[in-house]
Amino acid sequence: MAEIAVLRDAVSRLCAGAGAVVWIEGEPGIGKSSLVAAGARLGEELGCQVSRGVADQLVHPPPLGVLLDCLEIGPRSSDPRRAQIAAFLSARRPALDLADATYAAAVEMVVALVDELCTVDPMMLIVDDVQWADDASLDVCRRLASAAAHLPLLLVLSYRPGTHRTAVRRLRDVARRRDVIRIPLGPFDPEAVRSLLTELVGAPPGAGLVKLAAQAMGNPLYLRELIESLVREDLVDIGAEAEVRDPGPGMVPRSLAAALDSRLSFVPAGTVELMRAAALFGGEFAVTELATLLGRPAIDFSADLQEAVAAGILVEAGRRMRFRHPLIRQALYDGMPAALRAALHLDVARALEAASVEPQRVAQHLLASGVVGNRWARRWLTDAGPVLANRAPNLAAELLRRELDHDPSDEHERASLGMTLAQVLIATGEHEVAAVQARQALEAAIDPGDRGHLWWMLARALFSGGHNDAAVATLHRALGSSDLPDAWRARLLGSLAMFQRAGCGDVDTADATAREALRTGEAAGDAFATAYALTHLWISHSVRRQHRLALGSVDRAIEALGTVADHVDLRAFALHGRIFSLQNLSRWSDAEAALRDARDFLRTANRADDTTSGVTAAVLMFWLGRWDDAQAELNAAEQNTSASTYRGLREGGPGWLWHGVAALIATRRGERARAAAHLRAGFDRPVVTVADRESTDFLLVARSLAAEQEGDLRKALDRLGGFLERRPGEMTLTHQWLPGLVRLALAVDDRSAAEAGVRACLAEAAAEQVPARAAASADRCRGLYHADPAPLRSAVAHYRDNGVPVELAGALEDLAAVLAQRSEIAQARTALDEAIDLYSGFGATWDIRRAVARLRGYGLRRGVRGARAKRAGHGWEALTPTERKIALLVAAGRSTPDIAQNMFLTRRTAQTHISRILAKLGMRSRVEIAGAVFSSEPDSVAADR
Repeated sequence: MAEIAVLRDAVSRLCAGAGAVVWIEGEPGIGKSSLVAAGARLGEELGCQVSRGVADQLVHPPPLGVLLDCLEIGPRSSDPRRAQIAAFLSARRPALDLADATYAAAVEMVVALVDELCTVDPMMLIVDDVQWADDASLDVCRRLASAAAHLPLLLVLSYRPGTHRTAVRRLRDVARRRDVIRIPLGPFDPEAVRSLLTELVGAPPGAGLVKLAAQAMGNPLYLRELIESLVREDLVDIGAEAEVRDPGPGMVPRSLAAALDSRLSFVPAGTVELMRAAALFGGEFAVTELATLLGRPAIDFSADLQEAVAAGILVEAGRRMRFRHPLIRQALYDGMPAALRAALHLDVARALEAASVEPQRVAQHLLASGVVGNRWARRWLTDAGPVLANRAPNLAAELLRRELDHDPSDEHERASLGMTLAQVLIATGEHEVAAVQARQALEAAIDPGDRGHLWWMLARALFSGGHNDAAVATLHRALGSSDLPDAWRARLLGSLAMFQRAGCGDVDTADATAREALRTGEAAGDAFATAYALTHLWISHSVRRQHRLALGSVDRAIEALGTVADHVDLRAFALHGRIFSLQNLSRWSDAEAALRDARDFLRTANRADDTTSGVTAAVLMFWLGRWDDAQAELNAAEQNTSASTYRGLREGGPGWLWHGVAALIATRRGERARAAAHLRAGFDRPVVTVADRESTDFLLVARSLAAEQEGDLRKALDRLGGFLERRPGEMTLTHQWLPGLVRLALAVDDRSAAEAGVRACLAEAAAEQVPARAAASADRCRGLYHADPAPLRSAVAHYRDNGVPVELAGALEDLAAVLAQRSEIAQARTALDEAIDLYSGFGATWDIRRAVARLRGYGLRRGVRGARAKRAGHGWEALTPTERKIALLVAAGRSTPDIAQNMFLTRRTAQTHISRILAKLGMRSRVEIAGAVFSSEPDSVAADR
């Protein structure tokens, strides 16, 4: 058939090193699984690694469940990589922060495992019924779909339409790409139905049989089930034609589910009852689970299992058993009275808990039971709630709400359940509801530690919901409690300091609060509270431009947290703050080293692809002129910008920065449509607090530049007006944008605005504890305003010495303009040529056009050095230095995780670079990169060895 031919071609290309994504779509029973099985056989025959998994229709599927089964990841795996992932997932680590990154980290580990397996042999990874997969497995599939084109990986996904989950829609969006091989399976046409009927009964079908078969709507599985039930009941006469004896409407069950159920009458009663028990576990089950539920050794019911296999009810699925079709399982499940199903689901939950199975599995059966108020269930939920909240928040919320609605009589029990529910709601972004729940839990809470935690959550929910004043008032009220434990008092004071500064900019009051938090935290010996207070002091020193003190505070915070990988978000916040302070001190090479340190920590903490780390790196790469690298960081972070936040420490500033840096690079490169899209997305988010506003500066500058490109210099100037004065408590580094404001003001002959820009920048420079970036910006502003080349040369020397090409290029352009204005044409041309060379290096095509037009106004025209070569768009010369190094590592057979670790990149960023390399070289796979490197050894690549 044509579909098999398509799969055979894809597998053949896989064996040659070219990966792809195959998307098989069709309704249940249409033949997706058969096609997938045929593809798996082809892969095995040609020597590929083949891993196949089947997702199950559960209300709350276990996180990563289908991928763990597919890749045989388990604690007893002989492969240490698989065993490590299983051990990581089974760990029960208490976490202070409001969300545990366990499964986000596990996603990265699974993706990395597949990447590494692909370096051994070409791999087919098959997920059948992907629409039922859990969100984490879908995320892995989506990530692998983006990588498959340049790995020896054939990702085969079968999908049944009609699922509306967000994660499924995101995966379907990937499947709509042009490079995805789509195989739609539709119902059989009438001729194919006749052929199948002939094959099934051994004779051409008569008119009555054809009419009856039309009920199957061309679905081959339903046709088979229908015909097999007719044959078993001896309702078909076979002669020259095959015809039903009585084609009346009542001669067979009307529903296909009932037709499937009729098959069960031909197997022993004991087998049917065993299958009904197995149906409680879903479409797949482990024999050990069934034994645990029944309280019997597997040998006792092995004969019934074999009977079910012989009857076609069950099939083997690796180490598990699977119902041949969901309808079979559904017929068995629906055949039980509802009350019996509920009781049995509760029994399953108890049995799994006794066997120490992961809590998500227990919770699924507890939810399915519908039982509320059961003493055992409530005790289990109270104990397992915190872990469940981190790993399956939606499932946890549903169970917790149900129990709380039943109104537990025990006050401590109600408080514990309510606290866990509040934690879940904050993690899922339901801040308003979380605040209500935290208040209700506070009314029932008796333990002082629980009350401290609830006050913390209530304040966080209020602040995250945009109610900063209410959050501050809540913290004051909490701190008035006489029985508040010192550790929680210190943490609440740290939160109060953050909210006082972030909400209304009251940095002096916030400082006093933070110092009190620091004293209390140190006295209590609480590392989190101590480091939390120090990170606030880092913020306040940065606001005051005391960057050396800021660096000292953040270093103390990192030291206070010690070497234990706890409090990952707080440590990441401190490490990123260190990068920021080093930039402000013009210690750019140290900032790069600090970024590597941060990524080493995040890798150790299984947060290697932390989104906020990518945004921090992109900002650093922007100023260093490595715009392709910055874009790679931003592209890698794109999938998770909604989660760009340090949980509970600072809100989603990285999201604004992500859009802002992307918009500014696109604008300066003349990519207007892309820039406009980022500007719309960035300004679509409401700016509420001071902390929000200070993250929007890149967006504001990009919007100003867009107006300048449209020829409206006055609008462009007006859009920068907000940088003339920082609001109280605001950290925004206005000095880095003020030279642009002065340039625009002079261009529209607004001397008062230009003078205001100079004054603002001088004030920024005066506030610096040691002269650094603001001082250099002030030199640029003064040089422009007074048409004096001396301060501009000072700024050029600063940027040249410290290695900041973006600001160096701008200062050189300004110097060229002032020199040309003074008729020093030769020196002006030298400065302009160097500026244009720098702009060309990071692709700032708009800056080149602007600089040439600006200098033309002073009578300076280019041409002495001839036309500069445009940046290559294709071939080895188009590769950036980073991409060249990665190409060599790819050619050496290194996996993406290895490349990322070697280059101090996130795995996603490394993958983005590989995608760019393939696009620039016009290649489709890593094998082609390796072949090109080792066969031709281009000089530009060999030089990087």
